[in-house]
Amino acid sequence: MWEKLRIVFTIPELRQKILLTLVLLAVYRVGYQIRLPMVPSNYDQNSQLSGFLDKVSVFAATDLREITIFGLGIMPYISASIVFQLLGSVWKPIENLRKEGQTGMRKINEYTRYLTVFLCILQSWIYLRTYVMGGSLAGVSDDFLGLNSTTLHFGWQVTAIAIMTCGTMFLMWLGEQIDEYGIGNGISLLIMASILAQMPGAFLDLKEDMTYQLSGSSGQIGPDTLIVMACLFVAVVYGVVFITLGQRRIPTQSAKHVRGRRVYGGTKQYLPLRLNQAGVMPIIFASSLIMLPGLLFTIMATWFNGDSRFSKAIANFFNMMGNNLQSGQTFTYMVLYVLLIFFFCYFWTSITFNPKEMSENLKDHGTFIPGYRPGKRTADYLERVMVRITYVGAAFLSLVAIVPILVNQQLVNSFAVANFYGGTGLLIAVSVAFDLIQKIDNHLLMRNYRGLLES
Repeated sequence: MWEKLRIVFTIPELRQKILLTLVLLAVYRVGYQIRLPMVPSNYDQNSQLSGFLDKVSVFAATDLREITIFGLGIMPYISASIVFQLLGSVWKPIENLRKEGQTGMRKINEYTRYLTVFLCILQSWIYLRTYVMGGSLAGVSDDFLGLNSTTLHFGWQVTAIAIMTCGTMFLMWLGEQIDEYGIGNGISLLIMASILAQMPGAFLDLKEDMTYQLSGSSGQIGPDTLIVMACLFVAVVYGVVFITLGQRRIPTQSAKHVRGRRVYGGTKQYLPLRLNQAGVMPIIFASSLIMLPGLLFTIMATWFNGDSRFSKAIANFFNMMGNNLQSGQTFTYMVLYVLLIFFFCYFWTSITFNPKEMSENLKDHGTFIPGYRPGKRTADYLERVMVRITYVGAAFLSLVAIVPILVNQQLVNSFAVANFYGGTGLLIAVSVAFDLIQKIDNHLLMRNYRGLLES
């Protein structure tokens, strides 16, 4: 392995791409720590929203609890991209642009940037009003910035919104520079860097609860629990890698055709269908949808000064992530979570996977699936296969999503530690790591070297 790494850095072009990527990621990490102007470092944060922001921060490439210039992360850009991906399946003008190739994609990217700016302004205003300057909701007085004048107060809001919007656009630009001049997917690498940056804090939380005695009811973690956690972590990572790389290979055969005196085609190949076709999106949608009711009812309970028992009960139901939960409540929460993941798995797969279009492409290239006629028969077969493997992928995603909840309740008290045992963060980290290794391997194979994962 060390020899392969040495070869990677001996290739000038590849070395330059890797170093440039590291420099841009370092720039991102520097901006990650810079607070908005006039916000004190000892600012008392809103504990009622911290749990919601912790979960959103996993796929936003930022820490929403810290009021920084990159406070929004790249979530507005991801949201805008998802909107146009959905519109491409239901709205004819966007669908026609997608079929125009590079010209159409450039136009869609331009529209995505415009929508990103709008979402940045909207989300930064909501973020500042509810989390930073929420009055009674945040438990912070209006003059915590030292701005007693209404004019200055309004001016600071406008300045903060502009800074956070520019921060998100700068992160989007960083991602594009990594895509063009660096190596790997820029946006994904920013998210991965944000996830891995949480590891030192998770280790510190784990160290505080460690003890040399066997684990007991005091909540401390002994050697026996550490062994169980290590084995479970290896098993979860192995399962994530196995399903991420898993494929259902459908055999195909190209028709023979004669050109001059030569016969072309007739070769047997296969059509790879990923087991986890939807990727990490179902978990993102399910966790977002299941968190929003808890957030809304928490705000309602605060507005009623805690007197609304109904709002507090609903909020507690949707915020079940602590060790003080009853087993029946946790089971209900996990069942609802799993059902949402299954629903969004099939929903996202139906949008991103078009069996009719794939069947037409196979037909146009003179390729067919043995035993099935080109056209509708092939499309029906592909749809039937995708429904089956989507069930397997949804079951896997559900298992990965509930493992952190079980670990948080049974083994450790820190959700930061439990979050590395599954969920969105682990899936993103594994997927980005394999994508990065694959792109490095492409450079190595072009120069007749073996890939990083080859023996």
